[in-house]
Amino acid sequence: MKPNAWLADRFGRRKVGSELSLVLSILLLLIPRATLAQADSTWVADQSTLSYHMSHPMHEVDGVSHAAKGKGICHAAKCDFLIAVPVKSFDSGDTNRDLHMIEATRGAQYPMIVVRANFPQSEVTQQWIHAEIEVQFAGQTAHYSNVPFERVHQGSEVRITGTIPLTCSDFKIDRPSFLGIAIKNEIPVRIDMVWRPA
Repeated sequence: MKPNAWLADRFGRRKVGSELSLVLSILLLLIPRATLAQADSTWVADQSTLSYHMSHPMHEVDGVSHAAKGKGICHAAKCDFLIAVPVKSFDSGDTNRDLHMIEATRGAQYPMIVVRANFPQSEVTQQWIHAEIEVQFAGQTAHYSNVPFERVHQGSEVRITGTIPLTCSDFKIDRPSFLGIAIKNEIPVRIDMVWRPA
């Protein structure tokens, strides 16, 4: 079997449905039922676009996923939101590059990216939300403070957009190389999600 065929068989997008079921299971496990019952408001992600940006002297690359699921609760002056997305759901427009990125980020061993965000409930009606962020990715955990997200009200739904300043070194990822030159350390991830009341 050719190497690319082996990688495609091991890391391909054939099991996205089962991965999304796993995402939902994670969300239910990580948000306690008692807390949900007491919540002043509960939110569910209705639409999602997560994209990473990779920069190299020869080219710029964006990988996009629409497979993220999310849930959030606001209670006792605090909001806690959770987002989970399969690593292999990101599409940069080049299958070989996507397979190499999955390898570099240890996607077979750690198939999910989990993002937790918390912020004051008082900001839930403001234009800007400033969140404390925890990201679990590639077997590592990183924290980011005071990350700004813009909130736009759309009828009964709310659109939240913002960028988390991830870097390869935050997650001990060996930077992929092209023509002997490694990509930049910065791999910012933009989040664009529409949330609706549960």
